[in-house]
Amino acid sequence: MLTTFDDDEKILEAIMAGASGYLLKEEPAEMLSRSIKETSLGGASMSAAIAYKTLALLRNPITHTIPKQDFGLTAREIELLEQLKGGLTYDQVAANLFISSGTVRKHIQNIYSKLQVNNKTEAVQKAIQNRLV
Repeated sequence: MLTTFDDDEKILEAIMAGASGYLLKEEPAEMLSRSIKETSLGGASMSAAIAYKTLALLRNPITHTIPKQDFGLTAREIELLEQLKGGLTYDQVAANLFISSGTVRKHIQNIYSKLQVNNKTEAVQKAIQNRLV
């Protein structure tokens, strides 16, 4: 994540959404370049100020939480989202859950409608943000 935002909630949201690092745009170009390279090699770069804030958040978590919404998803739909979160294709999900690809596609249509999203990435991201998966 490369951003100008350094508030606690943005940091946590980015990390929970899967960010591999969190860098502030105010960092020197050479540091940004090095950090991006390190992250692409599997590292987890953070600006020093963000690392400090993250440690503080771990020691003293934010007391209020984002309200969880279930969007009326069934247990099976959540199970499909878990599979999609793992990067599986519809055919792989079908095989894992012992259902047809057509059934997977129907569940996916229902998920998109309930979550009000248009694609798999948006569906998984919204499910993660609402702690459904």
